Amino acid sequence: MKILCVEDDINLGQLLKITLAKDSYQVELAENGQIGYELAKKLAYDLIILDLLLPKINGIELCKLLRSEKSVDIHHNRYTPIILMTALDSVTNKVVGLDAGADDISTAVSR
Repeated sequence: MKILCVEDDINLGQLLKITLAKDSYQVELAENGQIGYELAKKLAYDLIILDLLLPKINGIELCKLLRSEKSVDIHHNRYTPIILMTALDSVTNKVVGLDAGADDISTAVSR
């Protein structure tokens, strides 16, 4: 399974990559939304994990771009499952993310 992970926190991105690689997933990392978009234009993925707060193109906008019928150059990822990750635990963020086309929202709670 090939996964695109768009996460601007390098340490968290590496942790996700290492953890998923242990289960034999191929993970490609992008450190901002623009790089994530460029990768999604070139390659097909089985899953896309997006941080909500990303530089250049935020997770919501990237999700909308990936789901857009007008984005002919990324048609191979239009129906790829998308999980949005956020540390912001609010119903509003979840609703906005789902409205943008995300399949699920994952919130991290720091303790």
